[in-house]
Amino acid sequence: MNELHLSPSGDDSAPGTPEHPLATLQHARDRARTLTGPVTVILHEGTHTLDHPLELTEADSEVTYRGRGEAVVSGGRTITGWRERDGVWRAEVGDLDTRRLTVGGRRAERASISGIPGNVTRTDTGYVTDSTEPQRWANPADVEFVYTGVYPWTEARCPVAAVSGDDRSTTITMAQPAFDWANDLYNSAVPWEDAESHGPGLPTRVENGAAFLTEPGTFALDRTEPGRHILLYRPRPGEHPERTTVVAAALETLVNATGTRDLAFRDLTFADATWLRPSRPEGFLHYHGTGFYDGGPIDKVSFGENAWVTVPTASKTIPANIVFTGTARVTVEDCRFTALGATALEFSGGTGALVRGNVFEDVSGGGVAVGGCRGARVENNWIHHIGLDYPGSPGIALTAGHDSTIAHNQVNDVPHCGIVIGPGERTRVLRNLTVRTLSVLADGGGIYLSGPQGASHDDGALVQGNVISDTLTPYNFGLYTDYGASWVTVEGNVVRRGDNTAVLTVSPPLEHVVYRGNVWDADPVGAAEPPEGVTLEDNTTLTDPDAFDARTAGTTALAGLEPVYRHLLSR
Repeated sequence: MNELHLSPSGDDSAPGTPEHPLATLQHARDRARTLTGPVTVILHEGTHTLDHPLELTEADSEVTYRGRGEAVVSGGRTITGWRERDGVWRAEVGDLDTRRLTVGGRRAERASISGIPGNVTRTDTGYVTDSTEPQRWANPADVEFVYTGVYPWTEARCPVAAVSGDDRSTTITMAQPAFDWANDLYNSAVPWEDAESHGPGLPTRVENGAAFLTEPGTFALDRTEPGRHILLYRPRPGEHPERTTVVAAALETLVNATGTRDLAFRDLTFADATWLRPSRPEGFLHYHGTGFYDGGPIDKVSFGENAWVTVPTASKTIPANIVFTGTARVTVEDCRFTALGATALEFSGGTGALVRGNVFEDVSGGGVAVGGCRGARVENNWIHHIGLDYPGSPGIALTAGHDSTIAHNQVNDVPHCGIVIGPGERTRVLRNLTVRTLSVLADGGGIYLSGPQGASHDDGALVQGNVISDTLTPYNFGLYTDYGASWVTVEGNVVRRGDNTAVLTVSPPLEHVVYRGNVWDADPVGAAEPPEGVTLEDNTTLTDPDAFDARTAGTTALAGLEPVYRHLLSR
């Protein structure tokens, strides 16, 4: 077995031995290409900082990247040269652009206020307010409006273009095309509102203003002067500009592997990446899950009498910071994903992906996204506190999967769905545990499955032995089969403490869906008169907590991380 050693204090002219390690991942990759047979690249303890993404191709097959000690692969830039003024740290950072900052190992939040000050009126190009406060925003073109719940399952972001006014009122002009697109996209008539809604309405939060730095642990980036950006941070108690490490996420991609086979990453931490698209004039017009609108046709979709929403006919997907495309037999195991600004990990196409025993936390987008893969396995991962900036993002998303298995994962404390399954074939969702899902957005589930799942129960989807507990926002469904789901067996699951345990009456209707042997603390919506496409067999509703616990103890004990992986919960 060939081994190459890599250290943050190494030398790329060295031979790559334990005593004389290499310095950079790119050089280790290039050296590995010259060797015959499998290669293990051992990353010694410390932070291995990338100044550009690690690009891997078929030439990088049969390589294992393994950490020794706490080995971190970082796309960050350490910020120094702070000056303090009025309790705020300031540093010139050149042309750095970022949406993520880590201070002393902790996430810093973007500085924000709760909405536009004053009495506000929406216009064709933005907003007018009788408050003059926005005229004191020092960096108005960096300010971003956030719209939480513009649809109950949606959070959008639109940048500001300019602020002007006099001593009586302020005009806020929004960046284009984002604002026009938002007015086209977000229109609805829904049962829970008294009237039709048109456009995004008023923002629920306003972010990244230099004037918003009132709370400790918040930051803003002022890009007013090109090439001389200013990073501002209001410190927490005990932090010091010369002793506290501040890292700004600088890269959008850490690893990008295409066509690689028999590749593995083990015992590594991936950290400090951003995603800059929402800062552009196109904004981030979220629709559902990880999908967002990028222009193009919009449809009007009806559901029920006089109820409709407008939806994009096509959408883009939040990218990932670590990406595998068309790969074969890639393993990501015993790694940690943290301080990441998009979806953490994505597999697109390919075969035999294995994601096992990892921890995903402090991630702006989703945890794991798998699309169009055959034989993918996502198992025994702990995914929590993700979707921090893009709360529609699920812990695990599987779309267009074939023979894929999502098993024994724990997903907790997430802003929307825990696990999302799109159309596919022979998908298995087994013994997962989801707790405290839908903490921000509504209309989702601890486990959400939609669309056709094969052509028979033999090649359809099996959702079995999962425990779904504590879906938090109103209007949720703990276990949610939706939007024309077909050929699905939902068997032996436990659902408790949700707005609704499940829903059987959806549009398009469910077809060939069997709910068998499940235990829940309330009847599903539609259970009294199940629709034609749904079969209910031997399900049990228990409202007494003690009886519920006794009946479900066996299933609960087997759900979530298997015993050998439960040490992850203490990391």
